[in-house]
Amino acid sequence: MGRWEPNAQARLRQAALDLYSSRGFENTTVAEIAEAAGLTERTFFRHFTDKREVLFAGSERLQQLLAETAAASFEAAGPSGAVATAFEHAAQTYFPELPYARQRQSIIDANPPLQERELAKLNGVAAALAEVLRGRGVPEPSAAVAAESGVAAFKVAFARWVTDPADRALIDHMREAFDAQRLLFAAPTPTR
Repeated sequence: MGRWEPNAQARLRQAALDLYSSRGFENTTVAEIAEAAGLTERTFFRHFTDKREVLFAGSERLQQLLAETAAASFEAAGPSGAVATAFEHAAQTYFPELPYARQRQSIIDANPPLQERELAKLNGVAAALAEVLRGRGVPEPSAAVAAESGVAAFKVAFARWVTDPADRALIDHMREAFDAQRLLFAAPTPTR
């Protein structure tokens, strides 16, 4: 395949995932990814800054989508509801197909530095959501609690989705996680 062939980024991503899965992330080079995709290293670096970014490209778009959706739904849904609405919207419009998500997650789960990078990206999502809430007048620590607990519900939903033997949709897992969160927030507070 020539360099002008369409879908270079998708081909690079799939070649990388296949190599990471079979050989391990640490044992795979950019040159090997490019070769497996039928492209050059130079083409790889036009699409990704490094081999880790193959797994995390697009996270800025997710963060922006979540912040915009939370901002747009805040008046109707309130702080926690806006965060839940944002994640539920992303579950329906942003996330890839289940086989890709499973393969990607298994690679991340097998590599502690990649796990750290994923947590850093999620911390950025929580910070962005908290900023949206503060901008709507939600005081601290309420803004941070709503954002962080939303990220926690998302993490639970995502983990259940990629391990679900019934292959249910991410939105179903997301709704279950946020329903559980609402029940916990509505529970009486123990006396001190």
